[in-house]
Amino acid sequence: MREGTVERRTAETDIALKITLDQAGPHQISINTGIPFFDHMLHAMSRHGGFDLAITAIGDLTVDSHHTIEDIGIVLGTALHQALGDGRGIRRFGHAIIPMDEALAEVVLDCGGRGYLVFKGTFGNSTVGGIDTSLFEHFFYSLCIKAGITAHIRFSGQNDHHTAEAIFKAFGIALSQALRTVSGSDQVPSTKGTL
Repeated sequence: MREGTVERRTAETDIALKITLDQAGPHQISINTGIPFFDHMLHAMSRHGGFDLAITAIGDLTVDSHHTIEDIGIVLGTALHQALGDGRGIRRFGHAIIPMDEALAEVVLDCGGRGYLVFKGTFGNSTVGGIDTSLFEHFFYSLCIKAGITAHIRFSGQNDHHTAEAIFKAFGIALSQALRTVSGSDQVPSTKGTL
């Protein structure tokens, strides 16, 4: 069973997270970040990605949501790196193009050990669901750097809720593809022999 469990406490946030890549039973998702719209996005990512996710987070939301969202990205990336291990037998690459009404998101991933993010698109407003829309890029950057994932995320849309949700769904689906194991393979998917 590929799992990652991480707890991180700072002066700004207190986060406990567990991710399970291989489901042994009914899909389990439990997310409480104190930011309802972000909970909705993470739930969509987990549901469509087909992995179990449990997150509890207490952050300095009286300041704003920046620290909480950034630190959840750090913790989720760390847990993914832990769950992935040496990457033996995974497909490594994944992609998804997901529409939501007028919005469209494309995510292409390489879970090859190098953290990098290309994030191209524009939200129509500075906030959606009470979140500064610039924080979505920051979340995925933090996640990718800690997980060792190269991600290219491109998006467009008119309704920012639809746009954000399409991004999170596409990321979950692409991640599921990349981390899926190849039947009968125990090889590390790299010419270097290591990720």
